[in-house]
Amino acid sequence: MKKYNPSEVVVTGVGITASIGQGKEAFSSSLMSARHAFGVMKRPGRQKDSQFIGAEIPSLSYPERLSKKLLRKASFSSQAALVTLSEAWEEAKLDDADPTRIGLVAGGSNFQQRESLQVYEKYKDRVGFIPPTYGLSFMDSDLCGLCTDQFGIEGLAYTAGGASASGQLAVIQAIQQVLSGQVDVCIALGALMDISYMECQAFRALGAMGTDRYADEPEKACRPFDQNRDGFIYGESCGALVIERKDTAVRRGAKPYAVLSGWSIKIDGNRNPNPSLEGEVHVIQEALEQAKLSPEEIDYINPHGTGSLIGDEIELKALHACQLTHAYINATKSIIGHGLSAAGIVEIISVLLQMKESRLHPSRNLDHPIDQSLHWVKDQSISHDIRNALSLSMGFGGINTAVCIQNNEKCGGES
Repeated sequence: MKKYNPSEVVVTGVGITASIGQGKEAFSSSLMSARHAFGVMKRPGRQKDSQFIGAEIPSLSYPERLSKKLLRKASFSSQAALVTLSEAWEEAKLDDADPTRIGLVAGGSNFQQRESLQVYEKYKDRVGFIPPTYGLSFMDSDLCGLCTDQFGIEGLAYTAGGASASGQLAVIQAIQQVLSGQVDVCIALGALMDISYMECQAFRALGAMGTDRYADEPEKACRPFDQNRDGFIYGESCGALVIERKDTAVRRGAKPYAVLSGWSIKIDGNRNPNPSLEGEVHVIQEALEQAKLSPEEIDYINPHGTGSLIGDEIELKALHACQLTHAYINATKSIIGHGLSAAGIVEIISVLLQMKESRLHPSRNLDHPIDQSLHWVKDQSISHDIRNALSLSMGFGGINTAVCIQNNEKCGGES
């Protein structure tokens, strides 16, 4: 198989579903106005003698092309995946692509926990009545099966788990599949991680999820990089990116958003949730080197920025170490919450939409930044033509990832 030049890899389709809107237009509009959906979570299976705060998707709107039969058999995570992938598929004009040359990498693992808990609670005293379809649906691979069935994908399909770095891991895997020549087009999907009260409680016990400090003011709970942060706040989301070479996009008449010019993965050799300055510095430097960019050429950073007491501080130290303090920085999670397995893709989508609009969204609740020296976008959106952006994701178990995103029009690409 022929191997291709990394500078040829572009994004041609975007799909997004989140608490603040389904579809690019609704999502982008809410980002720019910092409209949020934080509150005490109400989805069945999310609370048990608790008041966990989060941001939930109000409802899903299903495109006509989606099979009602498949939707009936699909979990909430899979329904969100089908809806989100449909938007990206249409934009990239993939009906005109060879299905045997299309691949799918779904980022995430164990992302249907709430649904599995509900099945257990419903059938624990009558196990013989468990629906046979549960033998399929509890596996993460069922999401791939539903998506490939609906869209006729015949190239490759698999899941890639990297905790909260799963979304970016899927993007990097998709890039590598395209560059290797295994497929011409590869869809990276950030699966909706559907957590239950069990995961919420465990995350809180770890010190990762925010406490009840803002129980009476849930809109103030999610505050990445602020001095008064006390952990991440969950937010339902799902994102899809169509990744391919420029030549295949041109043949189909698909317009590239941006070039994925550099990327990196670094493992810390650490099972625990604590971050690593060395690992984060490594992926930033390696992604810049692969993109052939100097630190000075990065003019916007979309950080991991969860609201973690330790994680936020380490991430900013990594930016200092890599000489990136001049670039604009905002926190997408401050508006939509932490999508866990979906976060890395959803935040790349945030970069692409800001790049398209030449505007940076605000950061909510950034009242007292832990580092005043950085170029923060705070409570108002601002105009800015992004040329080169850096997106970062980190996950439990010592997983660090970084992706450089280059504006297609600013680097001489076809408009």
